[in-house]
Amino acid sequence: MKKFIKNLPKAELHLHIEGSFEPAQMFEIAQRNKIEIPYKSVEEIEKAYQFDCLQDFLDIYYQGASVLITEQDFYDLTYSYLKKCANQNVRHTEIMFDPQTHTERGISFETVIKGISKACNDAEKQLGVTSLLIMSYLRHLSEEDAFKTLEQSLDYKHLITAVGLDSSERGNPPSKFKNVFDASVKEGYIPLAHAGEEGDADYVWEALDILKIKRIDHGNNSLQDPILIQEIINRDIALTVCPLSNTSLQVVKNLKDHPLKKMMELGLKVTINSDDPAYFGGQVNQNYIEIQKALNLTKEDLYELAKNSFQYALIDEKTKQKYLKELNIFYEQNKN
Repeated sequence: MKKFIKNLPKAELHLHIEGSFEPAQMFEIAQRNKIEIPYKSVEEIEKAYQFDCLQDFLDIYYQGASVLITEQDFYDLTYSYLKKCANQNVRHTEIMFDPQTHTERGISFETVIKGISKACNDAEKQLGVTSLLIMSYLRHLSEEDAFKTLEQSLDYKHLITAVGLDSSERGNPPSKFKNVFDASVKEGYIPLAHAGEEGDADYVWEALDILKIKRIDHGNNSLQDPILIQEIINRDIALTVCPLSNTSLQVVKNLKDHPLKKMMELGLKVTINSDDPAYFGGQVNQNYIEIQKALNLTKEDLYELAKNSFQYALIDEKTKQKYLKELNIFYEQNKN
């Protein structure tokens, strides 16, 4: 089954580029930029990657991001992740980035976007991995701050496909960002949002009805409300589920209790993703491997999950069909 997963063509739809920051690379870039971090070795950083909740993780996540200063830093971070995609048969990835994490500490929007997008362009040419960018607003900051980020992004609209909403969910409902999402859609961005990870089903309703999102990031707590489940199905909206993230942050105590299989049985369109792989114990293939083992998923289940990842990607129909054809050929040759 591991070989099947490794060779399975797939897309990753829920990935924070700052969360792909491996300890060794963080240490290297910190030294390159002569930035003091509270760890004397790679091993010390690795030990710090233990969390009891979302906030524990966010504290070290922002600390790690603070060593990113130059366009080259953002390029190196992104290209390193895209090389891992190529090694895992991830054919397409949709990368979230958090401009406010960087602009708040004096790094220009231009530095961030140029470094990331150049790596994406190079990876498509050199590795054959396609990608697009999702600009995420930080929900623990104000809507006014999000509007500043929207304004900063306008000169680079051609490099950004969608907007998202991430960071601390509790106490920061989607409705807090209604106006900036309306303005973002007017600028041509596709609306997405994290909802139902730590927040209740009400947050998912808000994301759907107020922000009018086209895809739900996480969405675990949608299962609290049978009417919501049916609504998500009726609207044909996918969930970008992140199994290892859910256990790392105690959203789910044990992978054997993960709702992914139940979601599929209810008719929800689910995808598997790594979220912040450097922090949560594995890239996307490891998420497939661990959840397959925990829930005893079949090859047909895995094919369905990979198919959803292409079907609900924000790519043009021609590219989508190309990837789906590749997946179908692989499955027909390896399903027995």
